[in-house]
Amino acid sequence: MRRTLFILTLLLYCCTISAQQYSFSFQPAELEDTTLYIGRHYRDEVQLLDSTRYSAKGYIFRGKRTWPRGIYALVRQDRKTVLTDFLVDDSRSFTLSGDAKMTATSIKVKGSKANQLMFKYRATDQEARREADSLRKAGNQEALTALSERMAAYIEQVERIGKDNLYLQLENSCEPAEVPDSITDKPYYYRTHYWDPLFNSEFGIRNSELLYSPQLFNKMNYYFFGLLYRADADTIIKELDRLMARIGDDTAMTRYVLQFIEPRYYRSTRNIGWDAVWCHIASNYILKGRCPWMRESELYLARQNYNRISKSIIGAHGQELWMLDTTQIDAPEHWHSSHRQPARYVILWFWDPDCHHCQEQSAELKTLYDSLTAPDRRFEVYAVGYDSDVEKWKKYVKEHDFRWINVGGPNVNIDYQEAYNVHGAPTMIILDWRRDIIMNKVLPIKSLLQFLDNYEKNTKH
Repeated sequence: MRRTLFILTLLLYCCTISAQQYSFSFQPAELEDTTLYIGRHYRDEVQLLDSTRYSAKGYIFRGKRTWPRGIYALVRQDRKTVLTDFLVDDSRSFTLSGDAKMTATSIKVKGSKANQLMFKYRATDQEARREADSLRKAGNQEALTALSERMAAYIEQVERIGKDNLYLQLENSCEPAEVPDSITDKPYYYRTHYWDPLFNSEFGIRNSELLYSPQLFNKMNYYFFGLLYRADADTIIKELDRLMARIGDDTAMTRYVLQFIEPRYYRSTRNIGWDAVWCHIASNYILKGRCPWMRESELYLARQNYNRISKSIIGAHGQELWMLDTTQIDAPEHWHSSHRQPARYVILWFWDPDCHHCQEQSAELKTLYDSLTAPDRRFEVYAVGYDSDVEKWKKYVKEHDFRWINVGGPNVNIDYQEAYNVHGAPTMIILDWRRDIIMNKVLPIKSLLQFLDNYEKNTKH
């Protein structure tokens, strides 16, 4: 019996130390908010965890709960504006006071050495950056060099003193990759070694604190949508696969990365080739069981979207269309193929006579088309009237004297909306001499010939 009581007492003690008393006090001067929140960063969101109302002693979060070590955000009453970040590490009772914006240079810390070091580091860094900007504008290179040396010595000292400080560990693991002076292709080296500090750091990519830090989000966001923003789809896919291979079977980090980048590549309408990146993510990760957190309905939708989008990505073979011309007479001579044209290139032009942008773009395309003779033109326009009102479409074609191949109406061999992912007008698809898709975005008409020139220059044929 005593043994049982001892075990129960021990279990109760373990429970009490796992959920500890805490008191986090924040005292921003003259802040008018009646309520503040504590949240944690996850990718580009802040997940709210706790709240408190203003009292004469400031905003005090107090109670008993588990606070895993990490960086947290103090959030204003609009539930989205971050007033400041702070650390929960070695102390469960501390006070932060500062100006209304809780700027790093104004914050005073009591009761937390971890926060003291972080805010002093941030304040020193901000002041040094401001000083550096002034010195650059003044052209004082000697003073800039001296400032750089002072900061390097300061950082070395801080890292020696605070080597176990969570903030410094996060900063170091998300540092930019260093490029040796001996490297000739520095941009390529930087891109391919970008993630080295994260994987080579003792702190490491597998630390859970990293998932809830703004540092990781900023590093990842800059890589994919800064450094690789203008890269072609093949390069983006290669670098994504390289990163995912290094992450390995870490499901939490896999989820973090894929749930951030996947919708951004899926929703993009401006970036050429990004639909191919999304198709790669879908076929190699989502539909291959690498995303166990996804519900069956989400997997079904991803599969449907992949089947639709993959048919019209750059590099896919265009599906042949057969449609009737403006006569709408069902006879062999009035059916026209999108593929069986003598021209080297075919521009599939899906347009609507009621669409103002379509009207403008079609007029520009006509000017270019009419200005070129067939040998110089190199392309044929296969213009599909994207309108259920056949008579209106026929009338517009006649009035505007479109001399290219005009097809439309309900008679068509396949669903062209499905075949070419047409869900709006105008839509432009360019097919090469093999009738493979080489462009699936609406190019400015003035850039069309230049695009064809560049394609021929960079393609073996």
